[in-house]
Formats: sequence, structure tokens, C-alpha cells
Amino acid sequence: MERTVLVGAPLRSEDTRVVDEHMEELRRLTDTAGGDVVGRLVQRIDAPTPQFYIGRGKVAELRTLTEETEADLVIFDEELKPDQAKNLEQSLSVRVMDRSELILDIFASRARTREAKLQVELAQLEYLLPRLQRMWTHLSRIRGGIGLRGPGETQLETDRRLIGRRIADLRSKLREVAESRAIQRRRRQGEFRAALVGYTNAGKSSILRSLSGSDLFVEDRLFATLDSATRSVELEGGHQALVTDTVGFIRKLPHHLVASFRSTLEEVREADLAIHVIDASHPEWEEHKAVVDQVLHDLELDRGAQVLVFNKVDRLTHGEEEALRDRVRALERTPAVFTSAVEDAGLEALKETLLARVRSRMAHVEILLPAAEGEILAAVHREGEVMGMERNGVRLRLRARVPAPLLGRLRQIPDVELSEI
Repeated sequence: MERTVLVGAPLRSEDTRVVDEHMEELRRLTDTAGGDVVGRLVQRIDAPTPQFYIGRGKVAELRTLTEETEADLVIFDEELKPDQAKNLEQSLSVRVMDRSELILDIFASRARTREAKLQVELAQLEYLLPRLQRMWTHLSRIRGGIGLRGPGETQLETDRRLIGRRIADLRSKLREVAESRAIQRRRRQGEFRAALVGYTNAGKSSILRSLSGSDLFVEDRLFATLDSATRSVELEGGHQALVTDTVGFIRKLPHHLVASFRSTLEEVREADLAIHVIDASHPEWEEHKAVVDQVLHDLELDRGAQVLVFNKVDRLTHGEEEALRDRVRALERTPAVFTSAVEDAGLEALKETLLARVRSRMAHVEILLPAAEGEILAAVHREGEVMGMERNGVRLRLRARVPAPLLGRLRQIPDVELSEI
């Protein structure tokens, strides 16, 4: 584990409590990446300095801190320009990373599917391209220069060309993956689809695992899972919903990464309902919600139906939960439910919401058909919901909710009489 010093450079206007929370989030990111935090330094600034981002005096203090703690790595909570990172490394004589590079490293280590690996590699290369000269300095120092002495501009230009070709290749492969995803979505047309979105570690995977009963990987860490998963969720009355878990968001998410994961997030656009999962126990849940809302807005994925799911209410006292409910009712126009993925019946409110949405897409009809038409009767039971049935001589009268595809098929059968209720 690399011994790591964390650095924050918030604006003077930022609240102290928010600054502390941001530094704690950076610590958790570092822990997820496998780093051992041995020190922390914060400087409030009016604006970043062009040379180091922080002031010269703070750089000297940081150098002393890295020497005293024997740190191997310094991680900034802010995004550094290539020149700022290079200047800091020369002054500190240790490796320097920013928040974006740290998040990219975590994504690289957590990606499992071919699609996620392609997306992360593309984001890493786009981040690396303007920083190639500094990366060569890394290699020369860390490896003692064997085989790397004096790479010069020729090697840098060669690397730039190679990376440019690889980026083009990755984009081509991701377009193929996006087309494949589009075909899969078309096959699911007619089925009710929901997509889970939210801040990282809000509990999306836990909710999907509890709803579907499937064995999904869950861990109490930031970005525990990156790969999207779709599972069928059984609801009351024989209904079902297809629910997809998507990648979690975080503040200051690298824009290269957001762009790379665009095809995966298309699941949100195509879904009948976006389920925005929020960690109700987190003191900064409103900031987390705003981060997710902004990313969805930037990707134009916020135009469909949405429900807010305040998860982890089991961690709140009764008074805290009531205060949360009152605040949400006062602030939010979007429908909201309160859940716990770890308690028995903790997701009943969400299941009821899904069932209501499924039913709202179905036509409420009365069907008159010959009693001998067992195949039609079975289709109504299988794909719809029978509310009542009466036998009238040799004919059956059904009251049922049926999805649009089944309704269209029933209208084409000569012996079936239909009327909407």
C-alpha cells in the first residue's frame, strides 16, 4: 500500500463541514484504490495559483509533511493542469495525482466486463494524452532510467500517435457495443423497464439484489461495482419489471469518464422509470442528489419519469426519519419512497411504486370470448392481470388489465369482443 498524503484546496467561501466531508470522501476513494493515508493538508484559496494550484508556502509545508511521513504519493482533491502536477512533483520529489486520475485508477481496477474495460481505457488514454511528458519523467525516476534514458521528443511523438490510434480503435469498438445494446433494448420493448441511478455507495446494487433475489456483488466501498446488470423483479399479480443497475456518480467525476460511459447510461434514457437512489443516512445527501441531477441533465437523461428512493432509513432514528420525510415533502416535487435494502419488507414501498407504474401502462378492459378459447384466456392470465371472470353460457366475460402488445393482438381476433373500462 502506497503511503499517501491528501491535499484539499477549497475556496474560502466553502463551509468547513462541507470541506471536511469532501476530504473524508477523498480518503475513502484512496482506501478503495489501496492507498494508506498518512497525512492531510488543507489550504483555503481565493483562486488556484498557475504554478502549483496552492501557494508556495503551502508547497514547502507539504514537502516537509511528505518527508516526515515518508509518503510515496500526494493526491489532490482538485483537478490539476499538467504543468501544475509537473511543478509539484519537481518540488516534492514524490508522485502527484489529482482526483480525476485517482477515480480513473479505481475504475480500471474494478471494471470486469469487456464494455467497462473499454470505457475505462478510453477515458484513461484521453486523460493521459496531454500529460505524456510528465509520465515519462515518472518512469525515468521510478525505474532508475534503465532503457528509458533520454526518450526525447521522438519517443513522445511516437507515443502520441500510438495513443491516438488506440483511442480511435476503442471508440470504434464502443460504437459496436452501443449498437449491440440498442438491439437488446429493442428486444425488451413491451416490457416495463426501470434504471437505478445515484451517487456511489447509495445502495443501488443492494436494492437490486434484494428486489430480484440474485447474487450480485455488494461491498460498502465507493465504486464497489461498475458493470451494469439487468435483473427481472417479480411483482404482485404476476407482473414483472426489468431493473438495471448503472454506474454510480460522484462529485467532480472526470468528464472523459462520463463521456465513455454514455452508451451504458443510455439505459436510463430508454427506461420507463428512473429510480434515483439516495443514501438517506448521509449528511450531505442533498449535495449528492444535486451531483446526480447535474450529470443526468448534462447527458440529457433527465426527461423521463423519475422516483426518488431514500435508502438506508434503517440507519436513522424514528425522529430523524420523520424529519427527513417532512423535508423531502417540502422540497421535492418528484415522488419519493423510503426504503431499507437490509430489513424485511424494507422494499415494499418501492415494489408498490413499480407495480403502480406497470399497471398505469396497461389498458383496463372488458373481454368477451368463447369459453373454448383456452389459449386466449391463458395469454391474458400470463401477460395481463385478470380482475374478474364470469361465465355466460358458452362465453366468458373477463375484466382485466392488459399490456399494449396483447391488446393489439386481441383486437385482431374475430371472436373476441373488447371494450375499455
